Amino acid sequence: MKADSRQLAVALAVAVIALSGCAPSGDDSEVVEPDAQPAYPVLQTYPDIEVVENLDYGSGTDGILLDVCLPEEEAVTVSGTNEPETATLRAAMLSVHGGSWRQGDKDNVNWRSMCQWLASEGFVAFSVNYRLAPANPFPAGIEDIRRVVRWLREDAQIDRFDIDPDRIGALGGSAGGNLVALLGLEGEGDLTDGTRVAAVVDLSGPVDLTTAGFSLGGVSPEFRTIQLEYLGCADYAACPQARDASPLYDVDSSDPPFFVGHSFDELIPIEQSDALVKALRDAGADATYVTVEGTLHSIAMLDDDMRARIIEWLRSKLAP
Repeated sequence: MKADSRQLAVALAVAVIALSGCAPSGDDSEVVEPDAQPAYPVLQTYPDIEVVENLDYGSGTDGILLDVCLPEEEAVTVSGTNEPETATLRAAMLSVHGGSWRQGDKDNVNWRSMCQWLASEGFVAFSVNYRLAPANPFPAGIEDIRRVVRWLREDAQIDRFDIDPDRIGALGGSAGGNLVALLGLEGEGDLTDGTRVAAVVDLSGPVDLTTAGFSLGGVSPEFRTIQLEYLGCADYAACPQARDASPLYDVDSSDPPFFVGHSFDELIPIEQSDALVKALRDAGADATYVTVEGTLHSIAMLDDDMRARIIEWLRSKLAP
């Protein structure tokens, strides 16, 4: 009952904004104060959600696999008969872990819970491992994420998992937020073809890895070192790939809708997300921005309220 009331409240808030005709501009956000919950409130068990583990999506690298979290099947029949109704294809969601591009795993309990949470809400969720730096610097990670999207659009996956290739979304946190933002923003045009996706949820993702990004909240020296290792550069003076790895520079009007979440005083400066949201809105793209009081980073922001907001948003953007 409590979850239902939260979802109703979110739906009403969205309706009020729509009726008022006042679209947010610049980097305006809806500020929320998180509930007092454990550090990772998303960490729950979902005993009814089946997980198909360790599928090869064609990365060509040992151990770089993905898991699939399947929604519960619903018995659906044609009204007034005992005949089964034709199965409805479901939206697919990529779940991309964080870890500063150099660590993290789909098998981590928090990211396994993320995958099952998305499936519990009716999405077919794909939790992805990708090649990690410094052994595999940029663009290895984003190449793997692109490969997953192409794999999802193959007939074999569409038939096996009953997914709609026109309704693919992506969610990532921290380094995973950077990767899903890059995935969503690169390229132009049709969101139902190639490696394009129809919706992106970016939580605490760094979006400007160039020296210009240093002015966005003051990137710490420690994190600059992490970025250089990821980029495969000795220093920023000779690192052209820093721009290619920065989603901020790929924004255009054909980009998919974005849900951006960021805490005010966390590891990644909030000015990074401010800049992304402003760029999206200036380009005429759809951007929802929720900022969170405190220091919670990435999926640690996902209390019941934030999860309800994201699910309501995903359902609206990935509707059939």
